[in-house]
Amino acid sequence: MRNLITDVAGLRVGHAHDEKLASGSTVILFDRPVTAAVDVRGGGPGTRETALLDPAQTLEHADAIVLSGGSAFGLDAPSGTQAFLREKGRGFRIGSAIVPIVPGAIMFDLLNGGDKNWDRYPPYREFGYEATRTASVDFALGSVGAGLGATTVNFKGGVGSASAKTPGGITVGAIVVINAVGTAVVGDGPHFWAAPFEKNGEFGGRGMPSQFSPSDLAIRAKGGPQENTTIAMIATDAKLSKAQCNRLAVMAQDGLARAIYPVHSPLDGDVVFSAATGDKELDDPYYGLAELGMVAANAMARAAARGVYEAKALPFPGAVPAWRDQFG
Repeated sequence: MRNLITDVAGLRVGHAHDEKLASGSTVILFDRPVTAAVDVRGGGPGTRETALLDPAQTLEHADAIVLSGGSAFGLDAPSGTQAFLREKGRGFRIGSAIVPIVPGAIMFDLLNGGDKNWDRYPPYREFGYEATRTASVDFALGSVGAGLGATTVNFKGGVGSASAKTPGGITVGAIVVINAVGTAVVGDGPHFWAAPFEKNGEFGGRGMPSQFSPSDLAIRAKGGPQENTTIAMIATDAKLSKAQCNRLAVMAQDGLARAIYPVHSPLDGDVVFSAATGDKELDDPYYGLAELGMVAANAMARAAARGVYEAKALPFPGAVPAWRDQFG
Protein backbone atom coordinates (compact mmCIF):
# COMPACT_ATOMS: atom_id res chain seq x y z
CA MET A 1 0.00 0.00 0.00
CA ARG A 2 1.37 3.39 -1.06
CA ASN A 3 -1.19 5.28 1.05
CA LEU A 4 -2.37 6.83 -2.22
CA ILE A 5 -5.59 6.63 -4.20
CA THR A 6 -3.69 4.52 -6.73
CA ASP A 7 -3.75 1.64 -4.25
CA VAL A 8 -7.08 1.05 -5.97
CA ALA A 9 -5.91 -1.01 -8.95
CA GLY A 10 -6.59 0.52 -12.35
CA LEU A 11 -6.05 4.16 -11.37
CA ARG A 12 -3.24 6.52 -12.24
CA VAL A 13 -2.73 10.16 -11.27
CA GLY A 14 -0.88 12.91 -13.11
CA HIS A 15 -0.05 16.55 -12.36
CA ALA A 16 0.82 19.51 -14.54
CA HIS A 17 1.38 23.09 -13.40
CA ASP A 18 3.25 26.35 -13.96
CA GLU A 19 5.12 27.71 -10.94
CA LYS A 20 5.11 31.28 -12.27
CA LEU A 21 1.36 31.04 -12.79
CA ALA A 22 1.00 29.32 -9.39
CA SER A 23 -1.73 27.06 -10.69
CA GLY A 24 -2.20 23.69 -12.33
CA SER A 25 -4.34 20.61 -12.87
CA THR A 26 -4.50 17.04 -11.61
CA VAL A 27 -5.99 14.11 -13.52
CA ILE A 28 -7.23 10.78 -12.17
CA LEU A 29 -7.04 8.41 -15.14
CA PHE A 30 -8.82 5.06 -15.24
CA ASP A 31 -7.29 2.13 -17.14
CA ARG A 32 -10.82 1.27 -18.26
CA PRO A 33 -14.18 3.08 -17.92
CA VAL A 34 -15.52 2.99 -14.35
CA THR A 35 -18.84 3.63 -12.65
CA ALA A 36 -18.77 7.22 -11.40
CA ALA A 37 -20.92 9.65 -9.43
CA VAL A 38 -20.62 12.99 -7.65
CA ASP A 39 -21.86 14.87 -4.59
CA VAL A 40 -21.83 18.68 -4.49
CA ARG A 41 -22.04 20.37 -1.07
CA GLY A 42 -20.38 23.79 -1.42
CA GLY A 43 -22.32 26.96 -2.17
CA GLY A 44 -20.21 28.03 -5.14
CA PRO A 45 -19.16 25.01 -7.21
CA GLY A 46 -17.55 25.02 -10.64
CA THR A 47 -18.03 21.75 -12.51
CA ARG A 48 -18.17 20.04 -15.89
CA GLU A 49 -20.27 17.00 -16.86
CA THR A 50 -21.53 16.47 -13.31
CA ALA A 51 -25.17 16.29 -14.47
CA LEU A 52 -24.21 13.18 -16.45
CA LEU A 53 -23.15 11.47 -13.21
CA ASP A 54 -26.61 11.66 -11.65
CA PRO A 55 -27.92 8.11 -11.09
CA ALA A 56 -30.99 8.95 -13.17
CA GLN A 57 -28.93 9.75 -16.27
CA THR A 58 -28.10 7.24 -19.00
CA LEU A 59 -24.33 6.90 -19.11
CA GLU A 60 -22.81 4.76 -16.35
CA HIS A 61 -19.09 5.28 -16.83
CA ALA A 62 -16.30 7.86 -16.94
CA ASP A 63 -12.83 7.62 -18.48
CA ALA A 64 -11.11 10.13 -16.19
CA ILE A 65 -11.80 12.80 -13.57
CA VAL A 66 -10.03 16.18 -13.60
CA LEU A 67 -9.42 18.46 -10.62
CA SER A 68 -8.05 21.87 -11.53
CA GLY A 69 -7.10 25.28 -10.31
CA GLY A 70 -7.92 28.37 -12.33
CA SER A 71 -11.53 28.93 -11.31
CA ALA A 72 -13.83 28.76 -14.36
CA PHE A 73 -10.82 28.94 -16.68
CA GLY A 74 -9.74 25.56 -15.28
CA LEU A 75 -12.81 23.93 -16.78
CA ASP A 76 -10.72 23.78 -19.98
CA ALA A 77 -8.48 21.13 -18.38
CA PRO A 78 -10.82 18.18 -19.11
CA SER A 79 -10.60 19.12 -22.81
CA GLY A 80 -6.91 18.31 -22.71
CA THR A 81 -7.63 14.96 -21.09
CA GLN A 82 -10.28 14.28 -23.73
CA ALA A 83 -7.77 15.05 -26.48
CA PHE A 84 -5.27 12.53 -25.08
CA LEU A 85 -7.90 9.83 -24.63
CA ARG A 86 -9.31 10.37 -28.12
CA GLU A 87 -5.82 9.93 -29.56
CA LYS A 88 -5.71 6.57 -27.77
CA GLY A 89 -9.15 5.53 -29.05
CA ARG A 90 -10.70 5.78 -25.58
CA GLY A 91 -14.25 6.97 -25.03
CA PHE A 92 -17.95 6.36 -25.45
CA ARG A 93 -18.62 5.09 -28.98
CA ILE A 94 -21.55 6.28 -31.06
CA GLY A 95 -21.13 4.84 -34.53
CA SER A 96 -17.75 6.00 -35.77
CA ALA A 97 -17.55 8.80 -33.17
CA ILE A 98 -15.55 8.48 -29.94
CA VAL A 99 -16.39 10.78 -27.04
CA PRO A 100 -14.22 10.44 -23.88
CA ILE A 101 -16.30 11.10 -20.76
CA VAL A 102 -14.25 13.38 -18.49
CA PRO A 103 -16.09 15.18 -15.67
CA GLY A 104 -14.20 17.79 -13.70
CA ALA A 105 -14.29 20.39 -10.94
CA ILE A 106 -12.31 23.54 -10.27
CA MET A 107 -11.20 25.65 -7.34
CA PHE A 108 -10.29 29.35 -7.11
CA ASP A 109 -6.59 30.28 -7.00
CA LEU A 110 -6.50 33.49 -9.07
CA LEU A 111 -5.40 35.79 -6.21
CA ASN A 112 -2.47 33.80 -4.79
CA GLY A 113 0.31 36.01 -6.17
CA GLY A 114 1.01 34.08 -9.38
CA ASP A 115 1.15 35.76 -12.78
CA LYS A 116 -2.25 35.09 -14.33
CA ASN A 117 -1.66 37.32 -17.37
CA TRP A 118 -1.74 34.50 -19.91
CA ASP A 119 -2.28 35.11 -23.62
CA ARG A 120 -5.67 34.82 -25.31
CA TYR A 121 -6.37 31.34 -23.97
CA PRO A 122 -5.53 30.04 -20.48
CA PRO A 123 -3.12 27.09 -20.24
CA TYR A 124 -5.40 24.60 -18.51
CA ARG A 125 -6.21 22.55 -21.61
CA GLU A 126 -2.50 21.85 -22.01
CA PHE A 127 -2.23 21.07 -18.29
CA GLY A 128 -4.99 18.50 -18.70
CA TYR A 129 -3.23 16.85 -21.64
CA GLU A 130 0.18 16.75 -19.94
CA ALA A 131 -1.20 15.50 -16.62
CA THR A 132 -3.00 12.68 -18.44
CA ARG A 133 0.05 11.80 -20.53
CA THR A 134 2.28 11.51 -17.46
CA ALA A 135 -0.21 9.83 -15.11
CA SER A 136 1.33 7.13 -12.91
CA VAL A 137 0.58 5.00 -9.87
CA ASP A 138 3.19 7.03 -7.98
CA PHE A 139 2.61 10.77 -7.71
CA ALA A 140 3.64 13.72 -5.58
CA LEU A 141 1.60 15.38 -2.84
CA GLY A 142 1.43 18.96 -1.59
CA SER A 143 2.09 21.96 -3.82
CA VAL A 144 1.76 20.23 -7.18
CA GLY A 145 -0.83 20.07 -9.96
CA ALA A 146 -4.17 21.47 -8.92
CA GLY A 147 -2.80 21.96 -5.42
CA LEU A 148 0.05 24.27 -6.42
CA GLY A 149 -1.99 27.42 -5.82
CA ALA A 150 -4.23 26.10 -3.04
CA THR A 151 -4.44 27.77 0.38
CA THR A 152 -6.46 27.65 3.61
CA VAL A 153 -7.15 30.49 6.00
CA ASN A 154 -3.83 30.11 7.84
CA PHE A 155 -1.65 27.53 6.04
CA LYS A 156 -0.81 26.54 2.49
CA GLY A 157 -3.10 23.94 0.99
CA GLY A 158 -2.32 21.31 -1.62
CA VAL A 159 -2.95 17.82 -2.94
CA GLY A 160 -3.38 15.06 -0.37
CA SER A 161 -4.12 11.37 -0.72
CA ALA A 162 -4.70 8.34 1.50
CA SER A 163 -5.94 4.77 1.24
CA ALA A 164 -7.34 2.00 3.42
CA LYS A 165 -8.93 -1.46 3.29
CA THR A 166 -12.20 -2.58 4.78
CA PRO A 167 -12.16 -5.65 7.05
CA GLY A 168 -13.50 -7.57 4.07
CA GLY A 169 -10.50 -6.63 1.90
CA ILE A 170 -12.06 -3.94 -0.31
CA THR A 171 -9.65 -1.08 -1.09
CA VAL A 172 -10.66 2.56 -0.92
CA GLY A 173 -8.57 5.62 -1.74
CA ALA A 174 -9.03 9.39 -1.62
CA ILE A 175 -7.44 12.37 -3.31
CA VAL A 176 -8.14 15.93 -2.16
CA VAL A 177 -7.21 19.40 -3.36
CA ILE A 178 -7.70 21.41 -0.17
CA ASN A 179 -8.31 25.11 -0.85
CA ALA A 180 -10.72 25.77 1.99
CA VAL A 181 -12.25 28.95 3.35
CA GLY A 182 -11.55 27.50 6.80
CA THR A 183 -8.67 25.69 8.44
CA ALA A 184 -7.35 22.13 8.63
CA VAL A 185 -5.79 22.73 12.06
CA VAL A 186 -7.14 23.63 15.48
CA GLY A 187 -6.56 27.36 15.90
CA ASP A 188 -3.07 28.23 14.71
CA GLY A 189 -1.48 25.22 16.37
CA PRO A 190 0.06 22.05 14.98
CA HIS A 191 -2.94 19.81 15.65
CA PHE A 192 -5.01 18.68 12.67
CA TRP A 193 -8.77 18.31 12.99
CA ALA A 194 -8.36 14.93 11.29
CA ALA A 195 -5.95 13.67 13.98
CA PRO A 196 -8.26 10.93 15.36
CA PHE A 197 -8.10 9.17 12.00
CA GLU A 198 -4.35 9.50 11.37
CA LYS A 199 -2.32 6.40 10.53
CA ASN A 200 1.42 5.95 11.08
CA GLY A 201 2.17 9.64 11.67
CA GLU A 202 1.19 10.49 8.09
CA PHE A 203 0.63 14.15 8.96
CA GLY A 204 2.95 14.67 11.88
CA GLY A 205 1.51 12.48 14.62
CA ARG A 206 0.66 15.43 16.88
CA GLY A 207 -2.72 14.10 17.99
CA MET A 208 -5.44 16.39 19.32
CA PRO A 209 -4.93 19.22 21.85
CA SER A 210 -5.79 18.45 25.46
CA GLN A 211 -8.55 21.06 25.39
CA PHE A 212 -10.17 23.59 23.07
CA SER A 213 -10.38 27.32 23.67
CA PRO A 214 -13.29 29.49 22.48
CA SER A 215 -11.00 30.97 19.84
CA ASP A 216 -10.26 27.48 18.50
CA LEU A 217 -13.98 26.99 17.81
CA ALA A 218 -14.66 30.46 16.39
CA ILE A 219 -15.14 30.80 12.66
CA ARG A 220 -12.02 31.75 10.72
CA ALA A 221 -12.53 32.49 7.06
CA LYS A 222 -10.19 33.21 4.17
CA GLY A 223 -10.94 35.81 1.52
CA GLY A 224 -14.38 36.46 0.11
CA PRO A 225 -17.07 34.54 -1.76
CA GLN A 226 -15.88 32.19 -4.50
CA GLU A 227 -12.19 32.38 -3.44
CA ASN A 228 -12.24 28.88 -2.00
CA THR A 229 -13.27 25.27 -2.64
CA THR A 230 -12.06 21.80 -1.76
CA ILE A 231 -12.38 19.30 -4.61
CA ALA A 232 -11.83 15.59 -4.17
CA MET A 233 -12.44 12.06 -5.36
CA ILE A 234 -12.99 8.77 -3.56
CA ALA A 235 -12.32 5.50 -5.39
CA THR A 236 -12.82 1.83 -4.60
CA ASP A 237 -12.33 -1.56 -6.22
CA ALA A 238 -15.84 -2.60 -5.12
CA LYS A 239 -18.56 -3.38 -7.62
CA LEU A 240 -21.15 -0.62 -7.20
CA SER A 241 -24.16 0.59 -9.10
CA LYS A 242 -24.30 4.23 -10.04
CA ALA A 243 -26.69 4.89 -7.14
CA GLN A 244 -24.37 3.11 -4.70
CA CYS A 245 -21.45 5.08 -6.09
CA ASN A 246 -23.40 8.27 -5.43
CA ARG A 247 -24.01 7.17 -1.83
CA LEU A 248 -20.28 6.56 -1.44
CA ALA A 249 -19.58 10.15 -2.52
CA VAL A 250 -22.19 11.42 -0.05
CA MET A 251 -20.60 9.51 2.83
CA ALA A 252 -17.07 10.51 1.78
CA GLN A 253 -18.05 14.17 2.11
CA ASP A 254 -18.19 13.56 5.86
CA GLY A 255 -14.44 13.09 5.74
CA LEU A 256 -14.06 16.71 4.69
CA ALA A 257 -16.23 17.69 7.67
CA ARG A 258 -13.81 15.80 9.94
CA ALA A 259 -10.78 17.58 8.48
CA ILE A 260 -11.84 21.16 7.67
CA TYR A 261 -13.46 23.75 9.95
CA PRO A 262 -15.85 25.10 8.71
CA VAL A 263 -16.73 23.24 5.52
CA HIS A 264 -19.56 23.14 2.90
CA SER A 265 -20.15 26.85 3.48
CA PRO A 266 -21.67 29.38 1.07
CA LEU A 267 -18.08 30.58 0.55
CA ASP A 268 -16.86 27.18 -0.76
CA GLY A 269 -17.69 25.06 -3.80
CA ASP A 270 -16.89 21.66 -2.31
CA VAL A 271 -17.29 18.70 -4.69
CA VAL A 272 -16.53 15.00 -4.18
CA PHE A 273 -16.47 12.56 -7.10
CA SER A 274 -16.62 8.81 -6.61
CA ALA A 275 -15.49 5.93 -8.79
CA ALA A 276 -15.85 2.15 -8.55
CA THR A 277 -13.74 -0.20 -10.68
CA GLY A 278 -16.00 -3.20 -10.02
CA ASP A 279 -13.35 -5.80 -9.18
CA LYS A 280 -14.81 -7.02 -5.86
CA GLU A 281 -18.35 -7.80 -4.73
CA LEU A 282 -19.76 -6.29 -1.54
CA ASP A 283 -20.63 -8.90 1.10
CA ASP A 284 -23.93 -7.13 1.67
CA PRO A 285 -25.45 -4.34 -0.45
CA TYR A 286 -26.51 -2.31 2.59
CA TYR A 287 -24.22 -3.07 5.52
CA GLY A 288 -21.26 -3.53 3.18
CA LEU A 289 -21.86 -0.16 1.55
CA ALA A 290 -22.27 1.50 4.95
CA GLU A 291 -18.93 0.08 6.10
CA LEU A 292 -17.27 1.09 2.84
CA GLY A 293 -18.57 4.64 3.18
CA MET A 294 -17.32 4.83 6.76
CA VAL A 295 -13.81 3.78 5.75
CA ALA A 296 -13.98 6.16 2.77
CA ALA A 297 -14.84 9.13 4.98
CA ASN A 298 -11.90 8.39 7.26
CA ALA A 299 -9.55 8.14 4.26
CA MET A 300 -10.92 11.42 2.91
CA ALA A 301 -10.19 13.18 6.22
CA ARG A 302 -6.64 11.84 6.24
CA ALA A 303 -6.08 12.89 2.63
CA ALA A 304 -7.23 16.45 3.35
CA ALA A 305 -4.82 16.77 6.29
CA ARG A 306 -1.97 15.37 4.20
CA GLY A 307 -2.65 18.04 1.58
CA VAL A 308 -1.76 20.74 4.12
CA TYR A 309 1.00 18.74 5.81
CA GLU A 310 2.86 18.11 2.53
CA ALA A 311 2.44 21.61 1.06
CA LYS A 312 5.17 24.18 0.47
CA ALA A 313 4.61 27.94 0.59
CA LEU A 314 4.45 29.88 -2.66
CA PRO A 315 7.53 32.10 -3.25
CA PHE A 316 5.61 35.38 -3.36
CA PRO A 317 5.49 38.33 -0.91
CA GLY A 318 2.75 37.83 1.66
CA ALA A 319 2.20 34.20 0.71
CA VAL A 320 0.41 31.97 3.21
CA PRO A 321 3.02 29.96 5.18
CA ALA A 322 3.29 26.20 5.01
CA TRP A 323 2.51 24.09 8.07
CA ARG A 324 6.05 22.72 7.99
CA ASP A 325 7.50 26.25 8.04
CA GLN A 326 6.19 26.61 11.58
CA PHE A 327 6.08 23.08 12.91
CA GLY A 328 8.75 21.20 10.97
